[in-house]
Amino acid sequence: MRKIIPKLPIFDKVIAAMKKSKALFLIVILAVPLQSFAQSAERQILELMEDYWSYRLQESPTSATRAGVSDYNHLLPQVSPVDEARRLRAEEELLNRLNAIERNNLSRDHQVNFDLLEWVLQRSIDSMRLNTSRIPFNTFSSFFSGALRASNGVLMDSEEDYRDFIARIEEFPRYFNENIENMRQGMRDGFVLPKIIIDGVLPTVQAQVYDNPDDSSLAEPILDINERLPEEVRAQLINDTRSAIRTYAIPAFRQFATFLEEEYYTAASEGIAATDLENGEEYYAHQIRVYITRTDLSADEIHEIGLSEVARIRAEMDVLIDESGFDGSFAEFTEFLRTDPQFYAETPEELLQAAAFVAKKIDYRMPEFFGNLPRMPYGVIPVPEEMAPNFTTAAYNFAVTGGTRGGAYWVNTYALDQRPLYELPALTAHEAVPGHHQQNAIAAELEALPEFRKYLGFSAFGEGWGLYSEKLAIEMDIYETEYEHFGRLSYEMWRACRLVIDTGIHAKGWSRQQALDYLSDNTSLSRANVRAEVDRYISWPGQALAYKLGEMKILELRQKAEATLGNRFDIREFHDVVLGQRALPLDLLERVVDQYIEESR
Repeated sequence: MRKIIPKLPIFDKVIAAMKKSKALFLIVILAVPLQSFAQSAERQILELMEDYWSYRLQESPTSATRAGVSDYNHLLPQVSPVDEARRLRAEEELLNRLNAIERNNLSRDHQVNFDLLEWVLQRSIDSMRLNTSRIPFNTFSSFFSGALRASNGVLMDSEEDYRDFIARIEEFPRYFNENIENMRQGMRDGFVLPKIIIDGVLPTVQAQVYDNPDDSSLAEPILDINERLPEEVRAQLINDTRSAIRTYAIPAFRQFATFLEEEYYTAASEGIAATDLENGEEYYAHQIRVYITRTDLSADEIHEIGLSEVARIRAEMDVLIDESGFDGSFAEFTEFLRTDPQFYAETPEELLQAAAFVAKKIDYRMPEFFGNLPRMPYGVIPVPEEMAPNFTTAAYNFAVTGGTRGGAYWVNTYALDQRPLYELPALTAHEAVPGHHQQNAIAAELEALPEFRKYLGFSAFGEGWGLYSEKLAIEMDIYETEYEHFGRLSYEMWRACRLVIDTGIHAKGWSRQQALDYLSDNTSLSRANVRAEVDRYISWPGQALAYKLGEMKILELRQKAEATLGNRFDIREFHDVVLGQRALPLDLLERVVDQYIEESR
């Protein structure tokens, strides 16, 4: 049967052109595929982004839960070597498909999507090739804390919702065993955490071995179970959840605690440098790329930037001490701040109330500095008791899409004599508003972006924004006393010291004590915070570099916009532009701001 080819209007144009002129014929013929190529490239990037997002949801069920996709609420991630090999093949194929797309035929927005997807895939592939899953936790985040919080804030209306939650608890033994086996491979390879880190983490793990399952944070959904469910259903769900915690979760934590104490600790390293590990120099270089999202800075260059920033900030601190009227040295002033009772809350409630008061002061000024404010609220919440002793001073946890909780500004109420009140303005500006809550809540509400971009995070962008927010709070008149101003400077110094300490530990042979002394001597941070921070840098190479380098880039871009636009510069517009593309690597952020400047001239 003869195939019939439909007659299209374009054919008439081509034939007419052929009759008129060979040159014109060439122009028309060339014009057709150019348009076709552009359409083809756009179709390819759209399909690829959709395929990548589907892949991410399937491979990371906890990320799917946070994104409001409930299909995988009964699962935890699969992290065995077989699973990692499968993911490596899948992501290499996705990257090949991306590289087959002609980037120049894409629109400007899709070129940003192209670059972002390329960045994410390449860094993930690098990580899998380095087999970083052999170290699945640090002092700040971990596979086991992720499992505990995997269903936090999930709306549980139906029996099926609770059944998914119970099924996820039943995944604990499998998930923990896979991570333990990865760590055993790390023991064989010499890719392990230092002993000092296990000393700090082990009590946190042991704290999850409860006699009563209701004491576990996993029991929260049944302690406040949906009253609209039939009584007999509620009773069965409560019983089954308790049984799952007792049968699956608690034994998983007990097994992991035993493994850490009896097996892993003997293999854990005495040294603290990432460069001492198998392929350590390549591993640390990878960590730097991941966390600063730039490829143009070496460890030595970052170390020098840190030393320069420390010197600049120290000079500002000395001026502030003189202006305060304090009669004494820098060391005596910081000791005064660390020990005088006037600077510390007497109860956890007092600390939380003080943090909440600062937060509301900032809320009041937000419309002056941002055109786009999020709908999602946030609360001031204590760090969970089992995590608090080895946790940093505060953190932010963003809300689950479609969940039952807002964003959470976590404040550590453990060891109140180590949580000075004068740090709260800077701390709140960083973790809540205008910092992480503003940034994350706005990102979640950006409807025009591809799905995969709505849940991306880049430390240099996010933490850089948080540190920039501490400085922005000066313009918002949030710091009222010289002590609060010194607290902000101390926080900025803290982040500058991170550049020196992280590279010092992992590339220059620094000891832990050298790092502790450097941070203590240059900031007013409490001794508990100093210890927690240094151990965090040891266990999480490269992440500490993100804050100062990210802040410096955002400040640089703002100064560039102010200098170029003059009276046309609008601070609210600038902030909306910076946050309006969700998280970006710093080089891409610069491109976006340059485009804004050009269009605003």
